[in-house]
Parts: sequence; structure tokens; C-alpha cells
Amino acid sequence: QVQLVESGGGSVQAGGSLSLSCAASGYTNNCMGWFRQAPEKEREGVASMDFDGSTSYADSVKGRFTISKDNAKTTLYLQMNSLKPEDTAMYYCAALALRDGYCFPDNTPDAWGQGTLVTVSS
Repeated sequence: QVQLVESGGGSVQAGGSLSLSCAASGYTNNCMGWFRQAPEKEREGVASMDFDGSTSYADSVKGRFTISKDNAKTTLYLQMNSLKPEDTAMYYCAALALRDGYCFPDNTPDAWGQGTLVTVSS
């Protein structure tokens, strides 16, 4: 059973940067990622990484966010640059189910952490 613990959220002004971390233990899926959820909005897949290191991003964050993991594959990261107020949300690290063998940010989460809050002010 996978356990995921996020950290690194906080408040920042628009244009700023934040880095999120996710400590993973137990069995982890080949497809890992981050999703976010803002109040009264649907869950939005943000970024994903497949077992071979290939990455995929939502259009809304492409070019601004970078997903990565350490060599031991026990920590997943999300570097967020050029943050915008619309990035404000609770961010969750997730083990994602493959969809037709593919790893995309909007794949269904099998497991997720408790979340970390990111607030971007204008």
C-alpha cells in the first residue's frame, strides 16, 4: 500500500515560485503525478511522470511547472514557477492508474496524500 506525504506549500505573490515535495513509501505505481483542487472546482491533473521518466503536463501549467523525482524514486517533486492567482488550490501527490498503458496527469488517482495548500496572491 502506497503512502504519500506532501510538503512545501505556502503563500506567494504572483510571479513567484514554490517547490512541492512528496515522500512516497510502500508500493508506488509506475505512473505518479500531481493534481490540484480549488474550492468549488473539479479536480485538475497537473503533471505526471511515467516509470521511464517521461513527463506530461496540463496545458494550464506547461512551461511553468516541472515534475521530477529523485534517483531512488522515493520523492516526487513539483517545481512551480511564474505562479498565477489561478494556481491557488490544494495540491495532491498521487499514484495514478495507467489508462490504456499511458500515464497522463488526468488519469484516475489510485492513492493520494493529504494535500498541501498553495495560495498565490495578485
